[in-house]
Amino acid sequence: MKSSFTRSLMLVFVGALSLLLTGCGYNQFQSLDEQTKSAWSEVLNQYQRRADLIPNIVATVKGEASFEQDTLTKVIEARAKATSIQVTPETLNNPEAFKKFQAAQGEISSALSRLLVVTENYPSLKANQAFQDLRVQLEGTENRITVARNRYIQAVQSYNVLARSFPSNLTAMIFSYGVKPNFTVQNEAQISLPPAVNFDKK
Repeated sequence: MKSSFTRSLMLVFVGALSLLLTGCGYNQFQSLDEQTKSAWSEVLNQYQRRADLIPNIVATVKGEASFEQDTLTKVIEARAKATSIQVTPETLNNPEAFKKFQAAQGEISSALSRLLVVTENYPSLKANQAFQDLRVQLEGTENRITVARNRYIQAVQSYNVLARSFPSNLTAMIFSYGVKPNFTVQNEAQISLPPAVNFDKK
């Protein structure tokens, strides 16, 4: 009898705790946290796709004997810097690490944009089918990066609204669900534009 009463009391307690956690946003934090992680993984996948394209682009451009070495060097250095940054799950919760990561990716975007602008001055590169194919792949990758980044921005926004709103902010404090860093407006404006690719010039 006593054992049955204790079991019933435990069930009531667990049920009440479940309702309490649900009402205070605990389950929603779990869901939104997983969404941000998933969105972040896609951002990383697309950045890696771009990083993998760069050696082929550089190798093709190097075939142009008179090509500006400074422009090539900046692309190579930007890629090396970005790929040297250790990205861990904690990057999502560390504003400084996140800022460093996005700055490095912004440098790659800037260097690649400059490279593609400069190649317009080299007719042999414009006539090189392998290089043109790489440009198309790069443009597609930049577009996918923009889409993935926008999804991440939306996921983090939903998570952060929950973390800052009452009463779910109390749950955030209790379970250490801190506000996540996001792409800055200034950085987003800089890197949301894919490199200009113009196939009409002769």
